[in-house]
Amino acid sequence: MLKTTVLILFLMTSLSARENPFFPSTGEKDIPLTSNINTELSPLKRATLTLPSTARVIERVTVEYKSLDGSKHTQSIELENTIDWHLPIFVSQSYGSDERKVQRVDKTQKVKKKKSSYKKIASIKFISFYSSGKKLKVITEDKVLRDFLLVKPHRIVCDFKRETDIKSFVKEIPKNSLFTKIRIGNHKGYYRVVIELDGYYRYKMSEIEKGYIFELR
Repeated sequence: MLKTTVLILFLMTSLSARENPFFPSTGEKDIPLTSNINTELSPLKRATLTLPSTARVIERVTVEYKSLDGSKHTQSIELENTIDWHLPIFVSQSYGSDERKVQRVDKTQKVKKKKSSYKKIASIKFISFYSSGKKLKVITEDKVLRDFLLVKPHRIVCDFKRETDIKSFVKEIPKNSLFTKIRIGNHKGYYRVVIELDGYYRYKMSEIEKGYIFELR
C-alpha cells in the first residue's frame, strides 16, 4: 500500500501541469489575448471629415484605434499643409478601382484649374465683376475710397468715388462661387459695393490697370 501511494505521488509531481489552463500553451503566451470585440464590423473603405470655413492649415492627423486586447491607443502624423475647407478630408483604406477613381478626379481638377478663367458675375454701367476661384476682378474707372471686412454674413465692403443716383442693385451669385451676393447702394459722393462670401476669409486688394483684384485667403 505504501509503495502504491509513493508511486502515485511521484507520477503527479512529474507531470508538466500548465500554470493557467485558460492561457495558450507554451510558445503562444506572447500572442495578445482577444476580447469580446465585435469582429463583424464592416471594413473601413472611406470616411470623410468636413472642416469649418475658418480652417486654413492642417497641422496633424491623429487616429485612435483599438487593439486585440480591447485597449485604446492613438497615433499621429505631422503635416503642416494648407487646405481648402470646401473639400472634405478623406480617411481611406481602399485600393484598386476606388483609388484609381480618386486619381482620375485629381487629374481632372488639375486640368480644370489650368483652364480656369474669369467669368462675369455682375455688372452695371460703370462697374463690372469677374470671378475666378478665390479671385474677384473689379473693372471700373472709379477710385476705391475705403475697403474693410464685416461679419454675419462675412462680406467685403468697398466705397467707390462717384456722384451717381443709381437705384439699389442686388445680384445673387450661383452656389459654385465663393462670392455669393453683390449689393450696390448709392451714397453722397460715393457708392458702396458689398461682396458677400460663402465663409470666413481674409483678403488682399491689388490695383490693376483697369480696376482692382480681391484675392481671398
